[in-house]
Amino acid sequence: MVSSSVLTLVPHPAVPAPAGVSVTVTVRRADDGAWQLDYRVEDPHGLILWPADAPRQATDGLWQHTCCEAFVAVPDSEAYVEFNASPAGPWACYRFAAYRERADQGQPAWRPDIECAHDGAVTTVSVPIPAALLPPAARQAALSCVIETHEGARSYWALAHPEPQPDFHHRDGFALMLGKE
Repeated sequence: MVSSSVLTLVPHPAVPAPAGVSVTVTVRRADDGAWQLDYRVEDPHGLILWPADAPRQATDGLWQHTCCEAFVAVPDSEAYVEFNASPAGPWACYRFAAYRERADQGQPAWRPDIECAHDGAVTTVSVPIPAALLPPAARQAALSCVIETHEGARSYWALAHPEPQPDFHHRDGFALMLGKE
C-alpha cells in the first residue's frame, strides 16, 4: 500500500445524529492505484437499522438507507465519480461531468466484494474500488455515510459539510486530499 489515512466523519449539524454513534473511515491506496475504504461504525445503543442481505448487484437509491459513499475527483476538474456501497451487498457507481450533472446513465461492470462484519457495537464495511473506475490521477475525495435508525430517521455523515443542508456532491465537501503518486 502506498498510503493510508484514518479519518473521522461528522454528522450534519442540521440533522440529529443517533446518540453515541461514531464513524471513521480508513483509506488505503494500493501501488496499482486501487482504493480500499473501511468504514467503522460504532453504535453502542443498537440504534442503527442495518439493511438485510440483498443481491450483490447495481442498485439505485441506496442512500435512502444505511449506506457508505465516496465521491472521488481530480483536483481542478469539475468531473467526479460517486460510489455507493450498501452493507447488505448492493452497490452503485455514477460518473458526473459537473455538480450533479450525470455523464452517463449506466453502471460500470464493477462487482465489488463489499464485506460487512458486525462485532458487538462495532460494524465494519469494507469497500474495494479498483483503479480502473477511478479518474486518472484521482487524489481528492468526499467520504460520507448515511445512517438510518430503527425509527426511520436518517443522519448524514461526512468529512465536511459546506452547506446548510446535507449535500455530499458539493465540491467544498471533497476534503480529503491524498498526495501525488
